[in-house]
Formats: sequence, structure tokens, C-alpha cells
Amino acid sequence: MLDLIRTSLFHPLRSPLRHLLAAWTEVRLSEPAPQALGLDATLPTIYVLPRPALSDALLLEAFTRQHHLPPAKGRLELDNLSVPCCMALPAPRSRWWPGSKAAEAPFAELIERGIDVQLVPVSVFWGRAPGKNFGFWQLLAADSWQLTGRLRRALSVLVNGRDVEIQWGAPLRLTELSKNDAGTLDPARTHRKVARLLRVHFRRVKTRVLGPDLSHRRTLIQGVISSPAVHQAIAETHAAGNGSRRTDLSRLKRRAARYGNEIASSMTYPVLRFLAGILRRLWNRLYDGVEVTGLDKVKALAGDHTLIYVPCHRSHIDYLLLSYVLYRDGLMPPHIAAGRNLDMPLVGPLLRRGGAFFLRRSFRDNRLYGAVFTEYLHRLLARGYPMEYFIEGGRSRSGRMLPPRPGMLAMTLRSFLRSQQEHAQPMVFVPIYIGYERILENASYQRELGGGRKRKETPLALIRTLGRLREPYGRVSVNIGEPLDIATFLDDSHPGWRDIPPPSADDKADWFKQAIPTLGDTIIKRINAVAALNPVNLVGLALLATPHRALEVSTLRSQLDILKAMALLTPGSTLPEGSAAEWIEHVMQLDMIEQRRQTLGDIVTANAQQAALLGWYRNNVLHLFALPALVAFALSNDTSHDGGWYRLDDLETLLAPLWPILARELSVSTGNDLRAQIAGILNTLVELELVDESVAGYMPMDGLQERESLHLLGGMIQPSLERNTLLLEVLLEATPGTLKRDELCERARGLAERLAVLTGREAPEFFDARLFEGLVDSLVKEGWVWMAEERLMFDEHLRETTQRVAYLLDPALRQRLALIHHGGDAGNSADQTPVSD
Repeated sequence: MLDLIRTSLFHPLRSPLRHLLAAWTEVRLSEPAPQALGLDATLPTIYVLPRPALSDALLLEAFTRQHHLPPAKGRLELDNLSVPCCMALPAPRSRWWPGSKAAEAPFAELIERGIDVQLVPVSVFWGRAPGKNFGFWQLLAADSWQLTGRLRRALSVLVNGRDVEIQWGAPLRLTELSKNDAGTLDPARTHRKVARLLRVHFRRVKTRVLGPDLSHRRTLIQGVISSPAVHQAIAETHAAGNGSRRTDLSRLKRRAARYGNEIASSMTYPVLRFLAGILRRLWNRLYDGVEVTGLDKVKALAGDHTLIYVPCHRSHIDYLLLSYVLYRDGLMPPHIAAGRNLDMPLVGPLLRRGGAFFLRRSFRDNRLYGAVFTEYLHRLLARGYPMEYFIEGGRSRSGRMLPPRPGMLAMTLRSFLRSQQEHAQPMVFVPIYIGYERILENASYQRELGGGRKRKETPLALIRTLGRLREPYGRVSVNIGEPLDIATFLDDSHPGWRDIPPPSADDKADWFKQAIPTLGDTIIKRINAVAALNPVNLVGLALLATPHRALEVSTLRSQLDILKAMALLTPGSTLPEGSAAEWIEHVMQLDMIEQRRQTLGDIVTANAQQAALLGWYRNNVLHLFALPALVAFALSNDTSHDGGWYRLDDLETLLAPLWPILARELSVSTGNDLRAQIAGILNTLVELELVDESVAGYMPMDGLQERESLHLLGGMIQPSLERNTLLLEVLLEATPGTLKRDELCERARGLAERLAVLTGREAPEFFDARLFEGLVDSLVKEGWVWMAEERLMFDEHLRETTQRVAYLLDPALRQRLALIHHGGDAGNSADQTPVSD
């Protein structure tokens, strides 16, 4: 009834309103694209809107005409039945029309007559305000599902005319929905089924685009402070006292409220829209493009899952980039866990209104702060707000994935277990790899790796950064990994978890302590599995495998083609477009390498500063080539076989002890079948004509160029093998049970630094203390080393394996390692062969 009144009232003005609307509005996003709707051209098409609104109908009419879709204007004549091309789901009974009833279902007659049509659900969003039921901007800008007044709708069209999104649903064939399980026709049942499917679809789309309704910040903080968990923390803090005098309860409550205000975000639509406009201009100015892959997996989950985005952390830009990408592609931007160091003047309030909530680096000794933060985090997750945090804890200075920090993962897992009792929706981790061709923090990372102190973030430092925006920064890749459902993860790793009460913040249950590191390792492996290859990291991989960071152009091109072929063995990663020659030219334009003209052929080189930078980008993707490089290194260096032939069994026996350690260091999955992986690599090397295959096994080709290419491929993993061998030599030199973990790492780091100086290495990450710490952890987890009274224990099995691994290294390098380890002067060694970088 109400729809008919509205249509008849505006009928004389329909044509001029349509032209006015077409001139004023701009559809910023159509998801999916009109060409990808998959409409059946042989079937009549009826568009279905979630609510009766003239502006939505007129916009749809103009859009379908512009993109040559079936018309949304007029009526269809079907079997002597006239139906509109565009209709809306019935609106609820109006409060302003006494005796009015909800409109009858629009599909009843079509179902009764058995007319086959395709229904296309269409959601139109004027603006992207998160659902709020307060504030002046809600009046003007928030896209409500209530039947709004004409004045408010006109204001919304006026304010948001340049920020319109259309979300299309998959077409529904009415005849396919008409038959029940018994194969008979039941019009009433079919009508209820169609209406239910459409309402569920529209509700999911709304949640995906706008997110859950946001509570007022003050209301949310008050709810946190009033929660039983925070009350218990206040009581425990009061009971513990403060020195000789117990802290007053009222003061503790005020302190808890202060903590809540320090933590909580204040997401607002005007700031989201402002940031979207600013960031769009920034990315267009700063980068040549932002490439996104795998976002369809997220869209399929959004709406009925709580999404927890867990990207790798390479740059401060990560915060802004991911939120912009999600907003641009029709998803609700997440609430972001940011370090308190970013809550500085000017920047902090802007980030807070863009969805950031702030946390201290450590609050283990502050029981009250921990309770407030944990409760705040739980309320966000339980209500379905999308969230983002970095499980590495901080930005990677070496370019590698850092070991996952347990804090946020533990709080998230506790919240999930608690929310299952409250019947909240499922939670899913979304691993994300963000890859840059050049980052803003290049200089600061190299300074910090070289021993410099990390400088505090300030508004002045931000202003200085803006001065570098005119420099070229290439492209950015955002790759979405395989989502990880928390319930499925726990079913696989810890069956029976559903019958265990949720652990408290102080609970040290064994199964929970085991679940956290396993969860972290699984996530970072899924992030690394979708790493983006780009010209910079590919050139870095090839060039830094040489002793002097120099290659002939022809050799570099050939090596890049080899890396491209090897990358195809890891289908999750993405390759850049173009040829090897175009990649080299692109990296030169970014001022990361230099090309020297020579009579006998041009040479590509990298000076010391460029090499240090390239090492960071190489480390982003080294894990993708770790196993191929290990196979190539063994083929190039192991001379123990008679006749030079290598059987598959021999390679598997040699590499089986090495690969799990390297895989854990590089955060990559070992796979289920090492033998099959080695066989696939060997087949690719044979196809590339780098390795010969016969009945006797495999053997490097005799050609000088082929051997050099194989040596360069193996050289990518050589620094890791050298560093690991050095640590093992230090450990084996000591008696079992004499060294502590920190003592071993510091001694090995010092020797590695000395080796780097003597061999001319320019990569500070070679002697990064965290790499040695991670290696010791890997040895413990793999069972090669174990702890006894905080000291490291091992047996002869480790010594035998280390000797076999060390045999792969160059004899001159083994001699140098021995001299350095025993305090000799490697500079007096007769062999001064430089070690590859």
C-alpha cells in the first residue's frame, strides 16, 4: 500500500528526478562488476530491493541502462500477468497510516502460475556510515534500513551522491526454488523460502558493508568498566594494596575508566570518508598501483563471521593501506590494534576516529589494565566487529616474518572460547601478505640493524616523511591467504576443547599454552604462502647471491627466468607482469641498482647501500625459494659422490635433517612429502637444462653458464647455512649442559659479526640476534637440543649431522669459520675467497 502511494505521488516527477539523480550521483563501486553477474539472457529479470525507496529505484534504472543490463524500468508481461521490473520486499506496517497492513508478498502470483524468472537482489548504499543510532551525521549520512522520510532521504542523496555503492546478489531462479524435497509444488512454502533467502542475503550484505551497529564510545567503555572481570580485577588490586596503604576503591574505578578512554577507538563516518579521500590521493601519488588478490574469500565470509585480519608488518603504511583497500572494495574497515606510541598529537585522534584502539607494549604487571583491555577486546569480537592486529608485534627490520607474539593471540582465543558460550558467530583469522617494491622506512631500518637506536615517532618525524613522497615507490601487492577458522583449528589440533571451560587470564592450562604457538605458526605460514614476488625482490635474490653483487645483464636476465620457473612450484605466490629485461629496468628506475656500460657487455651492480636495501626485500620472499636453493646448493657443493651423480634417495637423506630447521627459521610449511618436493624441483632443473638426468641419478650440467646459474640458485640459501653452522659449531665446542640459551646466541652473534667484517658482508641482518634466538628455538622444537636446568643439552647425533651439513660449505669458508671460532686471524689465511652475500 505504502509503495503504491509513494509511486503514484512521484509519478509525474519520476522522469525529471531520474535525470537529476543521474547527473548528481556517481556509483563508486559495483560489486560484482555488471559483466560478472551471470544473468541468463533467456529468462525475464526482476530486480529486488530490500526496501521501497524511489531514489534506489531511479538509480538502478539509470545504472542498468548505462551498462546494458536488463531494464529496471517498466513492467514485464508474463502469461497475462503484469509485474514490475523492479520491486521491493514488503515494508513493515506504517505507524502513520491507521489500519495499514504490510504489503503482500510480490512473488505469490508468479509462484502459483509457475512462471520462471530470475530474481536479482540489489542493495544500494548511500554512504558508508557504520551502523549508529545517534549523532547528527546519522541523520544525514547513515544508510538506514528503516523506511526513512523524504527529507532525510533527499539529504542523504545530496550528501552521499558521489559515494554510492551497489551490491548485487547471485540471481535466484524462481522455478528452482518452487519444488520441495518431495518434488511437489507448494506456493506458500516457496514464497516463505524466497522471502527468507532474500532477507538473509540483505542482512549479510548490510553487515559486510556497514558492520554491526556501533555503540557510543562512552556506553562501550562504561560497559567494560561495569563487567564482572574488571570488578574482580579492581577488588584484587584493592586487596593487594599499594605499599603500606590500600588503594581506595573509587580511585581504582576512576583509573579503570581512564584506561578505557586511553584504549577505546571512536570510529566515526566523517573521518572514515575523509581518510578514504585522502588515502586515495596518497596512493595515486605514492605508488604506481595497489594490486589485491584473494579478496573474494573474505567477502564470502563477511556478514556471518567475525573477521580478524592478521597482516605481516613491514611498514607504518600497513595500517592505512589495508583499511583503504577494504573500504574501497565494499567491506567494513576493521578496528586496528595500534601501539600506544602512535597515540601522539594530531595523529592519534585521527587514527582513533578511523578505528584504531591503542595498547601498551607490555602490561603483564598491571592486572587492572590487562582486565580492561581484555574485556574491551572481547566485546568488540563478540559483537562481530572486524579487527586487525599484527601478530609479529612490531615492524620487521630484517624483512623476514618475525616470530608471532602470544599476547593478542591468547586474548583472542580466550574471547572466542568465551563467546561460544554466548552463541556468538564464528571467528576467522584472515592472513594477509603486504609486499612493497620500496618502503618509506628504508633508511631507518638499516640504521637500526646496524646498531642504531629506534627513534620515537613524533608529528615532526611524520612531516619529514611527507617530504619524501615525491620519490618513486613502485607498486604494492595485498594478497589474502587461506582463512583460518578458529573452531576448525581447535578441532584438528586439540579435540575435546568444546568440553573444557574457557581459561581465565591467569589460567595456565597445558592445552591452551600449546595451542597459542601452534596457532601463531599456522598463521605466519599462511601469510608467507601468499607472498608477492616483484621485480625488486627477484633482482635482490639473484644479485645478492654473487660475491661482489655484480652480474652481466644477460646472466641476470637468465637467472630471473630461472627464479620465475621455480616460483611456479609455489602456487600461492604471485608473479609480476613483464619480462626479465623490464624488471631490471624498473628496479633501476627505483634507484636500487646501477648498470655499467662495458665493451664486452653491460654489468648490473649494487653499491653497499643498495645491497643492504636489496637484502631487506630479498628476505621478504626468500622462503619461497628455500628448498629449491637447498637442492641446488647440495648439487653444486657436495662432491662426495662417485662420478658426480646424485640419487634421489641420497638427496633426501642429506636434506631431511636440514630442511625442518630452515623451514622453521623462514616460517614456511615443510610439506607432507619431502621426497616428492625434491623430485619436483629436480624435474624443473632438468627442464631448465641446469641438471642432467640419467639412470644413475642427477648431475649438474657441464656447461660453464649452467653451472654458474645452479651455483647462483644455491647461493641464495648459503648465508642461512653459514649462520646456522656457525651457531652449531659454537654449541658443539662446549660440553653439553655448559651453555645457556642467551650465552650461546650472544657468542654466535659476535662471531658472525666478526665473519661479516672479514668477508666484506654489508647485510647487518646476517648477525641479527633474533635469528640466532629463533634457530635455538627451532633446534629445541625439532628435538636436536633440549633444556636441562636452563642449560642446553645435546648428543652425538647432532655432531654427526652438523659435520655432514658443514661438508657442503666451501673448504675455504670452513677454514675461515674454524679460525674465527678458535680466535685465529682469518685475515692471514692463504685463501681469501670472498663469501657470497
